[in-house]
Amino acid sequence: MEPSPPRQPVLFMPHGGGPCFFMDWPDTWDHMAAYLRTLAATLPARPDGIVVMSGHWQTGMPTVTAAAHPPLIYDYEGFPPHTYHLQYPAPGAPALAQKVLDLLAHAGMPGEADPGRGFDHGVFIPFMLALPQADIPIVELSLPRECNAAHTLHMGAALQPLRACNILIVGTGMTYHNVRHLMGRDPQSDAPSRAFDTWLARAVESPPPTRAEALTHWAQAPGARTCHPTPEHLLPLVFAAGAAGNDPGRRDYSDTVMGKALSGFRFG
Repeated sequence: MEPSPPRQPVLFMPHGGGPCFFMDWPDTWDHMAAYLRTLAATLPARPDGIVVMSGHWQTGMPTVTAAAHPPLIYDYEGFPPHTYHLQYPAPGAPALAQKVLDLLAHAGMPGEADPGRGFDHGVFIPFMLALPQADIPIVELSLPRECNAAHTLHMGAALQPLRACNILIVGTGMTYHNVRHLMGRDPQSDAPSRAFDTWLARAVESPPPTRAEALTHWAQAPGARTCHPTPEHLLPLVFAAGAAGNDPGRRDYSDTVMGKALSGFRFG
């Protein structure tokens, strides 16, 4: 009898600010970069594929990348010229993309495939550090524009069966994403960022039913709307929590960047 494939955990990876890890930005993103470089070694086996939700692709309905060789989308502005020539030639996975659509449809969330869509920087920038070989097939799943936290949790839960098939499920975003305050180094949101980060870690590390309830109502948390004027960079964490099912969650990265508290999380 052949051994069963390993069951992969679920990750929420912070993706930094634009191509921050590949430019001269001393001491600011070093701890986050070091954390991302450790992630592959923590997996039970090399995944056969990856399904990732980034906060940088929003659509009308759930959509998956379906190209065999997705291009890169340099969806950032004002950075050094060399950052628009970064490469991450990971293959796509059309069969896995269809499996994602089948699971979502079975859960009452029909979606579609986009054969031309590439990977945005919320995918290729952190993966260049976490999985630098770029040899694991990746499917990116969009975040529907009208998707609230409860719906996003449901999307993640629908994809739980993939984990038992050696598929790694990842959300990428940022636990703090008030760009105006971050880039302006505005100290008025330093304390709210710490309050929200503390609440978020407590929520993720709670028993799964409590976790789901807390994350569904994240906007009521202290500092929530200061840290997230819009929710798209937090909802990939909610997606990851849905895919975790009844597995425990824990914060496995904690840092302060430009005065703002930031975290990464792992489930299972």
